[in-house]
Amino acid sequence: MAGYDYDLFVIGGGSGGVRAARVAASLGKRVAIAEEYRYGGTCVIRGCVPKKLYVYASQFPEHFTDAAGYGWTVPEASFDWSTLVANKDKEIARLEAIYKRNVEGAGGETFHSRAVLVDRHAVYLTAEDRTVTADQILIATGGRPAPHPALSGHEYCIFSNEAFDLKQLPKAIMIEGGGYIAVEFANIFHGLGVETTLVYRGQEILSRFDTDLRRSLHETMEKKGIRILCHAVSEWVRKNPDGRLDVLLSGGQTLTVDQVMLAIGRIPNTENMGLEGVGVELGKTGAIVVDQYSRTNIDNIWAIGDVTHRVQLTPVAIYEAMCFIETAFKGNPTAPDHDTIATAVFSQPEIGTVGLSEDEAVKRFPDIEVYRASFRPMRHTLSGRDEKMLMKLVVNGASRKVLGAHILGPDAGEMAQLLGIPLKAGLTKDDFDRTMAVHPTAAEELVTMYKPTYRVKNGERV
Repeated sequence: MAGYDYDLFVIGGGSGGVRAARVAASLGKRVAIAEEYRYGGTCVIRGCVPKKLYVYASQFPEHFTDAAGYGWTVPEASFDWSTLVANKDKEIARLEAIYKRNVEGAGGETFHSRAVLVDRHAVYLTAEDRTVTADQILIATGGRPAPHPALSGHEYCIFSNEAFDLKQLPKAIMIEGGGYIAVEFANIFHGLGVETTLVYRGQEILSRFDTDLRRSLHETMEKKGIRILCHAVSEWVRKNPDGRLDVLLSGGQTLTVDQVMLAIGRIPNTENMGLEGVGVELGKTGAIVVDQYSRTNIDNIWAIGDVTHRVQLTPVAIYEAMCFIETAFKGNPTAPDHDTIATAVFSQPEIGTVGLSEDEAVKRFPDIEVYRASFRPMRHTLSGRDEKMLMKLVVNGASRKVLGAHILGPDAGEMAQLLGIPLKAGLTKDDFDRTMAVHPTAAEELVTMYKPTYRVKNGERV
């Protein structure tokens, strides 16, 4: 190691890369990290954090309306988009400084530069116009929205990155896609008063989630006024003289909107990094192929987070970073466990889920019990809001192990985080039944559903 400038060089200053750099530096390793844009990565700068802030902003109209049922008279409210954007920028700048400071405070060195691999131990810093060497190299460059070059007029479209910083709030927007990003932004824009249309090529939104949650959310979004068009794609986008956009859909319908946002997936940031020249193996989508310990086919080059072919979630990247530290610098080979990961969709209402969906469970086990409750949460009783909450447990009928927990409703994400613990621990439905309820809460339904709503045996509902 002494012959190299650094023990570890990290390419990418997102959540995973910064965690690895900071912890390695705190162990006394000579560490450097390079980020060409802003420290914090997708999650902090143009993803989870600003998105959640915008979700909060978009919920206030419903809160103002619901307040009347509780005796409050709320004057007519007004919204200023530029204020939201400015305040978001302040918070993101604060977090960015913390990320960078944490690395430097631990003894690491930070660079604002693009980094390109020269060989398995050398990295060229474009902004510095110099090459540095390292014993170990970690790639954590994340991903970005997938482009749609085949779409005529794609140059007029925006992606989630640009949606946070539009100069003005559009009056009407079309969002193409059916994943969590598309769904979340549809709810955000609608809540801020934008006429919103969601266009998705599939049969139902949120294809990887439990069917009951998908259908219930779809129905609720439409009741709110969000237009959802499934089995449809854009054929072309054209700009009018007044600046508005016409969009021709595959069914022959034309929409006229102010913005078209594409949310059709994400791709890894692996282009023009020198990976091919060094011989790092890439998958079909450009993702870096790694083994169970996050090591590439080059034994001193590693990769974590969205740039790999695994799970694309910020907490996963951070967890993979900690496992990398154990493996590379502590002599304790540790493979990240990607099974039973809790996750949330910050739609309105929220989705929180962990474990197997009903459809997945039915494919794996011959006897499944499904516990299902749909009800109006207490917070909506006085407001009069006609919005149902859904809770569902999927249980192995033979072992009684809880295989999946799925929630649609207020604070579903918070509940999913806590549910991740008992499901990860492999607890049974009997353990849930023995747990005392907290009353009055919505979450008490999770421990008071004593009889299965139905069973599925050998693929047939009983």
